[in-house]
Amino acid sequence: MTMPFSIDFLDDGRVLEWEATADGAVATERDDYTPRFYVAARDPASDLDLTTLQSVYDQHPDVVVTEMVARRPGFRRDEEAVLAVDVAHIDRVTQLARQARQLSDYPVGDLACFNVDFSREFRYCLETGADPTPVSELSTLRLSVPVTETSNDVYGELTVAGDTVTGSPTDLLTAVQGALDAHDPDVLVCSTSEIVPTLYEMATDAGVDDFSLSRWADVDYQQLASRSTYSSYGRVGHSPARYNVPGRAIIDESNTFFYGETNLDGVLDLVSRSNKPVQELAWASIGNVLTAIQICEAHDRDVLVPWNSWRHEFYKPMGTLHDADRGGFIFAPEVGLHENVHELDFSSLYPNIICTRNVSPDVIRCECHSDRDDVPGLGYSICEDRGYLVDVLQPIIDARDKIKAAIRREKERDDPDEDRLAELEGRSGALKWILVACFGYQGFSNAKFGRIECHGAINAFAREILLTAKQRLEAGGWRVVHGIVDSIWVTPDPDVDDENREDLETLATAITDEVEIRLEHEAHYDWVAFVPQRESDAGALTKYFGKVAGDDEFKIRGIEARQRSTPPFIEAVQRDCLDRLDATRSPDAVLDCLQDAIKRLHAGTVPVEQLVERNRVSKPLEGYSQNTQNVAALKRAREQDLAIHPGQDIEYVVVDDEKSSRDRVALAHEEIASYDASYYETQLVRAVESVLAPLGWDRTEIRREIAETRVPELSAYTNPAKN
Repeated sequence: MTMPFSIDFLDDGRVLEWEATADGAVATERDDYTPRFYVAARDPASDLDLTTLQSVYDQHPDVVVTEMVARRPGFRRDEEAVLAVDVAHIDRVTQLARQARQLSDYPVGDLACFNVDFSREFRYCLETGADPTPVSELSTLRLSVPVTETSNDVYGELTVAGDTVTGSPTDLLTAVQGALDAHDPDVLVCSTSEIVPTLYEMATDAGVDDFSLSRWADVDYQQLASRSTYSSYGRVGHSPARYNVPGRAIIDESNTFFYGETNLDGVLDLVSRSNKPVQELAWASIGNVLTAIQICEAHDRDVLVPWNSWRHEFYKPMGTLHDADRGGFIFAPEVGLHENVHELDFSSLYPNIICTRNVSPDVIRCECHSDRDDVPGLGYSICEDRGYLVDVLQPIIDARDKIKAAIRREKERDDPDEDRLAELEGRSGALKWILVACFGYQGFSNAKFGRIECHGAINAFAREILLTAKQRLEAGGWRVVHGIVDSIWVTPDPDVDDENREDLETLATAITDEVEIRLEHEAHYDWVAFVPQRESDAGALTKYFGKVAGDDEFKIRGIEARQRSTPPFIEAVQRDCLDRLDATRSPDAVLDCLQDAIKRLHAGTVPVEQLVERNRVSKPLEGYSQNTQNVAALKRAREQDLAIHPGQDIEYVVVDDEKSSRDRVALAHEEIASYDASYYETQLVRAVESVLAPLGWDRTEIRREIAETRVPELSAYTNPAKN
């Protein structure tokens, strides 16, 4: 078995396998690889004759060979005869599969294609048995350009391995080539993938003939995909163009989830589990990687992967449909500041429900146990045969538990190894994202193997489990102040004497034994504050903050300090306010902190880089009908020939919020002489309201209080900040 970390596909059909060794990457050529897809009857009872289709494919110049083989066209289907089609080049698979739908001999919808839309390197590993896990440590080289250069045809500044290079195109190209020769990297980490074609265009224009990023002399680079904009769950995203450099994996920092959220160790852990090589894993979404792991499991069971999902939803009475659409259980938080609070979490609740209750698309509502009522409140049966999804998730759950234990042991050492901790935390974080997504993906309409009945069943079990925990905790002398899906916050019930209250760890163990999923003591807080909704006295479900007992840390969720758009200055002030609240429990101390911050704002002493807001662009400039700050920023970007696409972020400082033109803001990279102090004061008040709202304060009271104590200073009328 080969272990290539990168696989290249040449135009003539040859494949290059690149293996990492202690002496550098080694390439192996293969000219015998033929990718394969399958065609079968959509309905197993239709008894379709595939002879005509096989004859058509046999005559096609891009088809190497066809044969009838026995495979399972789905987890709920037995083996049957299907047509296997071997293709001359990997780029022809989709076009050939599409032709099966166009033959007049077969009515539309009678045929189904399988194993069609795989990414190239993943397909190769799946079909040949190659393992893309590197056997030696991969070397990396980072190339980055500032945002002001991203739209230029010729770069004037480029950072190579941490060193910033400026000058002529020849100077920059020489620096890049020198770094490549010195490091011979296996992985190119680029701030944007557009660096690749831009450097080659610069080399052509400058007459630098010997410049090359590639390890293969005959091919400089290949474009794998064009840029695109997409929408997912109401959120607009941007996917940049993707490029391939033979012999080196490319990680585009503007188009990577796992590398950005974890690190290279996290990426490599998932490479070993998904069979997706580094480059493909880096740009893949969570769902894409989860699907790859599921496809590997299906492949091991001789189950084919449908090109398009066509699973119908099982019939349900209206009452069952209503119950199945309910989400996880939520106990509305008691608004206010609560002392001596404990947070308990079920470990990987949804993945563990799948594994302990055998919730899997291939066994839910099975015909062999249709008379059973296995799912609480829904009446679904679950087959006793082990579902494939359990085999997908259980190894990930077990691996993450071991990694978390290793992290705890490392942190308990007198001199923890920071590199080892970074590796473990990267791997743990990567696995966490897969486990987080596995539940929602069961209800995703385009999931290869998902089934909506699994989604409903998991929620039903989760509701029962959280209710069981609540009842046991309350019976043990604890009062529940908040609960949401898999977490529950409790404080000692004041109506129960301490000697009659059960030990919390003992209770957690008893609940664990009863529900078969570990209930962990996540944290003990000196106090926790639950924030009300902005326009209501009801508690906001996911907005709270608390002081961890015996530690200097706060746990913060939902408020400004956790929001990605919040300027650093606003975040810092809000955190200072939390420190004041913890030290004094006094709103006056928090207001003093606010007053001081407002004075600094109006004195013009706050650095403008601390006031940068970052917001996501949801549509092209022409698509906006209101003159928002984003629109003003987009107008400035267009004026400077900076391409900002829907789904990308734009960063700016508000310099005059009363204007509606492009002068309302300044882009973060511009020289900014002043800022709108009044606007940022409003943002400060809003942030402090989040801190004081649990104590009964709103922004009107906050403004009234600071107005009564505020004394204007002469500097307020002469400083460079706009008032």
